[in-house]
Amino acid sequence: MSKKHIEECVRTSLEGYFKDLRGTEPDGLYDMLVRVVERPLLEVVMQQAENNQSRAAQWLGLNRNTLRKKLVEHKLVK
Repeated sequence: MSKKHIEECVRTSLEGYFKDLRGTEPDGLYDMLVRVVERPLLEVVMQQAENNQSRAAQWLGLNRNTLRKKLVEHKLVK
């Protein structure tokens, strides 16, 4: 799967989201989108990295402490 395919999936999902709103204006769209994308991103990357936070942080281009904070926020670690 290419980056272009992921981009198309996001675009298609957003178009469906706006269609489902039926003209109602969204509120807090950016934060909502980041929340719904971040959790599965973290879950999949952690799985692929065999729960190695240092490796996952490197893959994500994050500081390990930042990754840890995000994992806690999403209740993926205690």
